[in-house]
Amino acid sequence: MRNRSMALVVREDRILMIKTRRFNRWELPGGGMETGETAEEAALRELKEECGLEGTVIRPLNTLHCKDGSREFVFLVDVSREQEAVAGTDPEIPEGEKQSIEKADWKKLDELSEKDRAFLWAYGLLEVDGYLEHVLSWGDEISYPHG
Repeated sequence: MRNRSMALVVREDRILMIKTRRFNRWELPGGGMETGETAEEAALRELKEECGLEGTVIRPLNTLHCKDGSREFVFLVDVSREQEAVAGTDPEIPEGEKQSIEKADWKKLDELSEKDRAFLWAYGLLEVDGYLEHVLSWGDEISYPHG
């Protein structure tokens, strides 16, 4: 497997997410790194391809080490407020086949399933200003599915 890079973009209390047909879940814009590309360059390229947005890397959030030996890099990215996210394309999908990206949208945490939120914790969302405090305010009640 090749390394992947993702962009975590926050506007106020909303996170930029894409909905994909392949996994049928909300996820961060991102994808495989190309030969000779830095992780930062890959995150910004994927953001442009998948959401139509130009961004600037603010800082790294996390590096995950995957079971297959690859790594996933996550960066906090800023985009100007004038830009609107659109469902872009995945250039790895052959021409004529249905695109895997259904939509791009700004989501609040309470609009995401617990499964989708779990990925955000791993990617470093709690390192973004305001999110640790927000999560701590939820209290101690267990809310994941039982059984």
